[in-house]
Amino acid sequence: MSGGVDSSVSVKLLLDKGYDVSGATMHLYTNDDIGAAKTKTCCSLNDTEDARYVAMKLGIEFYVFNFAADFKKYVIDHFVNSYLRGFTPNPCIECNKHLKFDRFLQRSRELGFEDIATGHYVTKEFDEKSGRWLLKRSPDRKKDQSYVLYALTQDQLAHTHFPVGEMTKDSIRSIAEENELINANKPDSQDICFIPDGDYAKFIINSSKEPEHGEIVLTDGTKIGEHIGLINYTVGQRKGIGVSYFEPLYVVRKETDNNRLVLGTKDEIFSSTLIADDVNFIPFDKLTEPLECTAQTRYHQKDSECIVTPLPGGKVRVDFKEPHKAISKGQAVVFYDGEYVLGGGTII
Repeated sequence: MSGGVDSSVSVKLLLDKGYDVSGATMHLYTNDDIGAAKTKTCCSLNDTEDARYVAMKLGIEFYVFNFAADFKKYVIDHFVNSYLRGFTPNPCIECNKHLKFDRFLQRSRELGFEDIATGHYVTKEFDEKSGRWLLKRSPDRKKDQSYVLYALTQDQLAHTHFPVGEMTKDSIRSIAEENELINANKPDSQDICFIPDGDYAKFIINSSKEPEHGEIVLTDGTKIGEHIGLINYTVGQRKGIGVSYFEPLYVVRKETDNNRLVLGTKDEIFSSTLIADDVNFIPFDKLTEPLECTAQTRYHQKDSECIVTPLPGGKVRVDFKEPHKAISKGQAVVFYDGEYVLGGGTII
C-alpha cells in the first residue's frame, strides 16, 4: 500500500473476492530527507499514515517494511552513478525489480503470506500451452504501466495480483469515495518519488559532486560552446542548451570519456539500431532466433516495429523498421506483441 488510491482500492476489491488480506507499506525514505511536499511523492511518511488509515477503515492488519538501505543501494545510488556515466536511468524500473517484487515478496513470505498485490495498471493471464504466466498491458493505454514491469519473473508473476489493472481512474476513485477512503481524491504521485521538484541535476550534485564544465561540439567535432556539466542534459533535448546556431540543434549524445556534449540536427538524433543488456523475457526463457515485434524506448511512447536478434552474452540487437528518435543509454527498451509484454532490457 503506497498510500495512494489505486493500492487502497485494490485492498477493497480483494476483500470483496474473499481473500485474507493484510496491508504493508515500504518505508524507503522520509519527506524531510528529500525536501518533498506531503502529497507529491509515494512511499513517504505522510503516505504511510494514509495507508495506515485506509487499513484501519477496511479492518485489516498493517505492516511497515523498512527497505531504506536497499532503496538507497539499488535505486538512488544506481540513479546517481548512471547519470554520472552518461546514462539516463529509469528508477521506477529498478524499484520494481529490486524492491516491490523482490524484497517485498520475500518479506511477505517470511510473514506467511502466499501472494502480494499492487495497484499497477497491468493484467496477467496463464497460458496453458506454454505453462507460463503472461503480462498484459492495461486496456487504458494512458495509464498502462507495463513498460516498468518487463523484468518480472515467472515466480513473481505467479504470486502477484493486479486488482485494478483493467479499471479506469474514475471508477477507482468512485469506489474509494463510496467506501469513504481518506485518499479518494489524492493526486497521483510523480514518476521519480525521491526528486520531488524534478531537478535531477541538483539532486545528483547534492549526492555526489559538482559537475565539470566541458566542450559543446557538433557531430563533426566543431566546438560551438561550453556546457555546465553533462548531467544537466538529456539525449534529444533542444531547449535550454545554451548555444545559438543558424538551425535548431539537439543533444545527440553525451561523451563522458572526454566530457563533451555532442549536438546535431533533428535528423541526427534518429537511429535505427540499439544494443540492450540485462534482458528478461516473459513468454519464454531465452531468445534463440530473430523476433519480429514492436518496442518502445521511453515510458508511454508509441511502440514501433522492429526485429530483435539475440547476441552473445545474453544481449540483443534491436533493428527498427523506421528510424527511432532519441534512443538513450540507460533507458529500457520493452518488447510487445499486441497487448502482451514480451520482455525488455537496458539500452547500452
